[in-house]
Order: sequence, then structure tokens, then C-alpha cells
Amino acid sequence: MKSTSLTKRTMAAIDVGTNSFHLIVVEYSASTGQFRTLAREKELVRLGSGSTDMKYLSEQAMARGIQALRLFKKIAGAFNAPIRAIATSAVREALNQDEFIRRAKTEAGIKLEVASGAEEARLIYLGVVQALPVFSKKVLCIDIGGGSTEYVIGHKKKILSGNSIKLGAVRLTERFFPSGRITEKGVKECRKYVRGMLSPIVREVGKFDYQQVIGSSGTILNLAKIILAAREERNEQSLNNVRFSAKELTAAVEKVLSKEYSEDRVRIEGLDQSRADIIPAGAIILEQTFKEFGIKTLTCSEYALREGIILDTMEKSIERPSFHHLSDIRYNSVLHLSLQFHNEINHGRKVADLALRIFDQTKKLHKLSVVEREYLEAAALLHEIGLAVSHALHHRHSYYIIKNGEMLGFTENEKEIIANVARYHRKSHPKMKHEGFRLLSPEDQQMVTKISAILRIADGLDRTHGGKISDVRVRIVGKRILMKIIAAKKKDLEIEFWGADRKKELFEEIFRVTTVFSQVRKK
Repeated sequence: MKSTSLTKRTMAAIDVGTNSFHLIVVEYSASTGQFRTLAREKELVRLGSGSTDMKYLSEQAMARGIQALRLFKKIAGAFNAPIRAIATSAVREALNQDEFIRRAKTEAGIKLEVASGAEEARLIYLGVVQALPVFSKKVLCIDIGGGSTEYVIGHKKKILSGNSIKLGAVRLTERFFPSGRITEKGVKECRKYVRGMLSPIVREVGKFDYQQVIGSSGTILNLAKIILAAREERNEQSLNNVRFSAKELTAAVEKVLSKEYSEDRVRIEGLDQSRADIIPAGAIILEQTFKEFGIKTLTCSEYALREGIILDTMEKSIERPSFHHLSDIRYNSVLHLSLQFHNEINHGRKVADLALRIFDQTKKLHKLSVVEREYLEAAALLHEIGLAVSHALHHRHSYYIIKNGEMLGFTENEKEIIANVARYHRKSHPKMKHEGFRLLSPEDQQMVTKISAILRIADGLDRTHGGKISDVRVRIVGKRILMKIIAAKKKDLEIEFWGADRKKELFEEIFRVTTVFSQVRKK
């Protein structure tokens, strides 16, 4: 009998936030997907501080960030846990984000992925539904961070609405409460600004009849502690499922705003001293959210982005027997983008089918994982989406649409990879003079080249868009790759063979092989 211990694995997730960096290390079961926490760590970094609108990461902020990442790397290493690190608004908005991403890799040994606002909202929701018994309910999730606030309407694993706006505790502190000092004018202006920013979100959220409101992350959890202290309750173990009312929140906000200076605020019972300067701005965001949305009660979740990263990564690592490996949310996101641009999805599905068959049978050559398999599938489904703009340069238009499209389930880096693979389904091979390719890391450049080579052959094999080929069987004989093409007996594959032959050069170049196609007719 197989030991269940063999299915236990470790994993670490890092939330690279505007105010703080958070690490969680877990042990999980590959068969059940259940996990238990082995370690947690938090470092106050203030990555987004020192600028008016977080357009640049300062040298000092980057140094603090690298130091925190090095510490997290050591902690994860003690558990032999591979790391997935997701950066949010401070890095997302920084014009010098490439420098910080490069330094994280070279100086801390951590590859950073940058999440779009919509993707950040989705990951937060994934974390929240693991912490509370709300999976079957339609819920509104609110997560106030240092640089942005996310508002998500979700039901089970489906995101009905996801919005991320530039309202954050650090961002608004620098704008309205420099040095953490509260003024009557600052409070008035901050409240008006928040109401104005919330206006489109209120209209969007108002379309849904949600049953419960969930709040997560530092600002909300710290306000919950202040409210518990006012109740003369102690909850040192967990804030999960702690609830507070609009009336209690109003009292807590008044208490916070009554203290002009940070050094006076630190004496508020329940307040995290490291948040004394930014809690007024965060409190106003939640206060105005309650008022504008008409919220009566909020339930706290201690799980948020980092736990969402854990769940998302587990799902991506599980092999699926069905046609598409992509999870439902990622697959549906790809299909939604395809529908928006009237993409020929039947051709995309056929090319994806053939590409995945080639990928699965050439693992000895490419040595890639299920993650890269997923990128290949998404790129294959969307490779001709640029035809909506023009035919002549549709590969370039495909790159632009995918890179800038809203694709839930994919980080900005993953979208960049998929966009590059789709771009190279025709015409030029990957080149350093192409900006999109040049900005990828060397490892990602190599990976894009490999899966683009597979996509090019698969696309050639459906040159007529007729779906004539039902299967590809691959044999590796030394330096020769024999691809047997399976089709119905009466199918004429002359154009398909011509298409594949024209597009095999990159495959042969990157893998240093000779590729031979032959037809096997079905009886």
C-alpha cells in the first residue's frame, strides 16, 4: 500500500505588498488539496513609500524589500519549500519595476510575478473562501492594502465582479496625512476623494444581491482588534469570523481620528503600533465603504492573498485528465477574451489539441512542466485573436491583445509569456530586438522559444482550419523526430503537411533535431 506521506509536499507563498511583505509556508496533500500552515512571517517594508503616486520605487525601499525577500528565502529553504511570490500595486505601478524584479532574482533568488488588479482581487477571494464557511454564499469581499483596495463579488469559485482601485492606506496617507498628522481639512478632503473613487464601484456592486460582507488584510483586521478592545474582549488566537457592526466601526474610526499625531495613536488599545501613521487613511476607506455600500455588518477573514496564492498554485500543479488543463476560471477567461474579439475558437481548440499532444510526447526534449503546458494551451487558443484588427500583422496584434486583455487567473508575467508565444506562431522567430521578448528573463525567453516551436508545427497542421487531423503520434529516434499524422482515410492533407513543413525550422533549431512527417490513415 502506498504511503500517504509520499503525497505530502511543502510550498511557500509571498505577498509582496505596498506596506508589508507576508510569507506563509504550508504542507499540503497533493491528493486532497488540504494544507496546514508551518510558518508565517511579516516584514514591514513600505515599498510604496517615498513618492507621491508610487511611480518609482526608491533605492531605500528596494533595499528593504530585498532584505525581506532574503529572509523569507531562508525560512522557506528550512522547510524545503518552493516559493511563489506575487507583487501587487506598488510594483505593478512602478515605472522601474523591472529593476526591482531583476534584483529580487539576482540578489534574493526569488522570481517575482506581478498581478494585475483583477488578478489580485481573484487571488484574495480564493484565500477568503478557504477561511470562512461562505463557499455556497454570494459574498462581497473587501481587502484594503497599502496601495489599492479590492472589491470582489464571488459565489463558490466564480468571480461575478472584481475591481481593484487606487485607494490604499499608504497611498492616501502620503496624499492627505503627510507624516501621519491628522488635520480637519485632510480628513474632509480624504473622505470626499474616497467617495468619488468609490462611485463606479458602488454602481457595479449594486447590481448584485450578496448575502455577506467579508473583510481581509491589515487595516480591517487592525480595526477589528480596536473594536474587540472596546468590547473588552480578547482574541489573541484568531480574528477569523470576528464580526463588527457599522456602529462599532464608526466609534473606532472616531477614536483613531481624534488623535492628531502618530505618537498619540499608538496608545489606542488594540492598535498595531507599526500602523499608527497609516491607520487613519485605511479607516476612512473602510468607513466610506460602509456608508456608500450601506453595509451593516462585516465578517473578518485572516486569509487573503497569500493563501489564495497557495490554492492557485496547488490547482496549477495538478494534472487533469480532461482536454484542458487550465482551471475553470483561467479557461473561461481565455474563452471570454476570445469571444470579445470574435476569435475562431474551433481552430484554436484544434491547434491546442495538437500542440498538447506534441508537448506530452516530447518531454524528453523540452523538459518543461505542466505550468508551461498551460501557457502553450492558452496561447494556442488565442494565437489568431489579432485577426480582429488586421490580417497582415495579426501575430503582433495577438501579442498586444493578450498582453493587455483582462485574463483572470494569470499574472502580468504569465500574460506576457502567453502573448509572446502567440506572437511567434508565424513569421519571425523570437529575437532580442523584439521588445516584448527582450524584457523577459533569460529562463522565460528559453521557455517561450520552446513552446512557440511546438505551437508553430501544430498551427501548420491545421493550415486549412478544416480540423482534418485527429491525432499526432511522436517517436524520438536519436536526432530524428518522427511525427505520424492520423486522419480519416479520404482526407487530403497536402496543405497541412506543407504548413507544418514550413513551420518546423524553429523546432529543429531549438531542439537540434530533424523532423519528419508521415500520414497514417484511419480505416
